[in-house]
Amino acid sequence: MSTTLTVEGMSCGHCEQTVEEAIEALAGVQSAEADRDTEQVTVDGDAGPDQLVAAVEDAGYDART
Repeated sequence: MSTTLTVEGMSCGHCEQTVEEAIEALAGVQSAEADRDTEQVTVDGDAGPDQLVAAVEDAGYDART
């Protein structure tokens, strides 16, 4: 299953990496690819949208489905 979130506040490659690592730490996530230019992260895996948003927000960014 693939899920795309809108993530605000990513301004550099390190930001993208931080978001990806926060999401990839969740159980059931196979991969995450963040793109600061489009303000989105695409996630492959079984984690629910609420879990994904919470992980991104815990990393310090605003997220929504």
